[in-house]
Amino acid sequence: MKKWTPTHEAPEPLEGPVVPTIVGGTVLWFVLFLAQLPFYGWFEDRGHTWWVWTCLAGAGLGLIGIWYVRGRDAALARAARDDA
Repeated sequence: MKKWTPTHEAPEPLEGPVVPTIVGGTVLWFVLFLAQLPFYGWFEDRGHTWWVWTCLAGAGLGLIGIWYVRGRDAALARAARDDA
């Protein structure tokens, strides 16, 4: 079987407002968690409590994401400053 090799270069990664995007997503997950909390009994009766805990997990992973992208942005800024 012949190994696949690309015939063109990969495009540059898109850069944008990464930190606000991750913060917005994290806030959205947490708001969804809080919105579902009053209905926990309803979810429990139907076996759908995983919906509630998925939102909490999304918020928790978002906090890790915020920490990561802030560190990434700081490292990129440091590298740009050192190059100048």
